[in-house]
Amino acid sequence: MVNLLSARLKSRGYAVRVVPVRRLEELKGEIEHRHSEGVFDEDFYCEWLAGFDSAPPEAMPQARTVILVAVPQFRRRVVFSRDGQDHPAVIPPTYFEAGTRIRLRRLLARRLRPARYRVVGARVPKKLLAVRSGLAEYGRNNLAYIPEMGSFVGLVAFYSDLPAEAEPWVEPRMMERCSTCSECRRRCPTGAIPSERFLLRAERCLTLHNEHPASTPFPAWVDPSWHGCLIGCLRCQEACPENRGYLDRFGDTVRFSGKETQWLLQGTPAEGLPARLMRKLKRTGLLELLEVLPRNLRVTLAQPETPS
Repeated sequence: MVNLLSARLKSRGYAVRVVPVRRLEELKGEIEHRHSEGVFDEDFYCEWLAGFDSAPPEAMPQARTVILVAVPQFRRRVVFSRDGQDHPAVIPPTYFEAGTRIRLRRLLARRLRPARYRVVGARVPKKLLAVRSGLAEYGRNNLAYIPEMGSFVGLVAFYSDLPAEAEPWVEPRMMERCSTCSECRRRCPTGAIPSERFLLRAERCLTLHNEHPASTPFPAWVDPSWHGCLIGCLRCQEACPENRGYLDRFGDTVRFSGKETQWLLQGTPAEGLPARLMRKLKRTGLLELLEVLPRNLRVTLAQPETPS
């Protein structure tokens, strides 16, 4: 069943691993060991890693596997209008609409239902799971790289009662090419990619800081000119030779009118937004980031215009 499911997903351009759920306890142990060694910045650990629970969820206590799917993703251009001027921005491919997860869950459910297996969403350390399962390799920038996708990929995980079959479980490793390349480190404006160790200095990564709510100010050391994206950052990915074959891939450009831009700047909650704007936010993967947008959008609007 696992092989058939994998073949069906691969025919759609996805990559997949089906991992025994017991492996999650090993991932938790790795994370806790690194934390005990002082490798992680404490704020980063508390915000992103400390809450990881390796036990199956109440919705599926008898889960036997985690199905991890890699989905090719495009960067998106968005344009905000203000005072009659257009302000373009880019959304990295690692942010994608919730509809992608919903469609993938429905696809898996449809394929597994005849055999009476189920799936439910999983909150797991997807990048580490991808590398440990052999689905991906780390880049020097600590991003997960998938063959024929590069780092322009979204990872989606599901618990399932589908029985596990033999799957690889490997030590985390960096791509061979990275041993002779430092383009990502040279292009990172914040110094988040060190030369003396492999693990990213997450506390210096611009992505971490521009995913915080609008009420959290940017650190004083962040230069506004470093912001090249509405959310996240693309500097290391665009510099990476492994991504050169994917740099021309963009989704449709989405435009926000002056009124829509103003609503977002004001931090208007979802229930106060018109349906048309909600559809745009879903298309661009921004609906789940509404509380982040006001601060980041102000930075975008303050950027000097780029000559066309």
